[in-house]
Amino acid sequence: MSHETPPIGSDSIIIMKFGGTSVGSPTGRRALISRVEAALEADMSPVIVVSAMGRTGEPYATDTLLSLVSDMPSNLREHDLLMSTGELVAAVVVAHELRAAGIAGRAFTGAEAGIGTNGVHGSATITDIHPGPLLAACLGGDVPVVAGFQGMSADGRLTTLGRGGSDTTACALGVALGARSVEIYSDVDGVMTADPRTCDGATVLQTIRADELFQMAAHGSRIVHTPAAELALASGMSVRVRNTYSEHPGTEVADISAYHPDSVATAVSHRGDIARVVVELGGVSGSDVHMAAQTRIYRAMADAGVSLDMFTPTNDRLFFSLADIALDKASAVLADLHLEFETRIDLAKVTLIGAGMHGVPGVMARMAEYLNEAGVHVVQTADSHTTISVLIPKTEMRIAVGALHQGFELDL
Repeated sequence: MSHETPPIGSDSIIIMKFGGTSVGSPTGRRALISRVEAALEADMSPVIVVSAMGRTGEPYATDTLLSLVSDMPSNLREHDLLMSTGELVAAVVVAHELRAAGIAGRAFTGAEAGIGTNGVHGSATITDIHPGPLLAACLGGDVPVVAGFQGMSADGRLTTLGRGGSDTTACALGVALGARSVEIYSDVDGVMTADPRTCDGATVLQTIRADELFQMAAHGSRIVHTPAAELALASGMSVRVRNTYSEHPGTEVADISAYHPDSVATAVSHRGDIARVVVELGGVSGSDVHMAAQTRIYRAMADAGVSLDMFTPTNDRLFFSLADIALDKASAVLADLHLEFETRIDLAKVTLIGAGMHGVPGVMARMAEYLNEAGVHVVQTADSHTTISVLIPKTEMRIAVGALHQGFELDL
């Protein structure tokens, strides 16, 4: 992502992103205004980023807007136009209420805020930001309110950044504006050790490393949009996740060079929408036939836009997992390649995350013991320096999350 160099003094800027539950009600907007007033009193220059108002079923929520039409998947450009209106409404409403409270709020579309994208409808990537209009507004005493989740392609098309993209808008603006910090507000107190809807013992983390936050987002946690977590990791920018409605200090996202956790595990993430595919490769492991088949599969899946996960080649087969909504497309790709394969659905992926596990022996052994004691059947495993993932039956997901959370003492 490229951006213009912000002027000296821009370190007084603070980015404050508010989610749908914060902007969707008068109570939430009053709390938002109080946050902005506090920032102004502290001689900060707040730049507000907003999501669409409310949740599914409420008039201006994204899913509610999409329910107004039935053929949107066939017209991605209009799909983006419709989805973007929720954030535009929120920006105008919040700017209006700021002005009513005596604060010079000013609404901006993503394009007006200088956000450029690669033009991919529905999942665009921010490629450049030209923050001059926002900086001018701040210097003129205005409080910009930017519609999140959107930007403009080089040829002038409005594009959206994918669900949760307002987080990415906030972090990208934070980098481009040289902001002192980015604060992401929602209706929870911060980043939690597990999803509280799945794990009763989940607690709020005081601090989390940026690489751990990225892994949580990548492995199913929904507290922060994955590209936003990636930006926080790459930039070393100060990020804090907080609750709009409480004075809880929230969770600080720490630079990986400045913080090392004192335990092997930090959190447990999960996804319950997983399928697995087993492909017959033919040939002997390492042979030209074997490698050629793998290469053909990887290239064909990439060309079809299918993202693979937990891929493991064996002597004569290739195992991989993917989101179950992509299974039909993946099956069609394999059929076109004239390869034999089997599929399994109704699986979940549960991931133990912790920068402290790197180089520590026995973490996998402990994980296997806790899952076995809980009666969880492991189908497949995968690991990295900071994660260990297991593929399990979806019906055992809650049990697995609870067993790992308790076993690694994340509820303390």
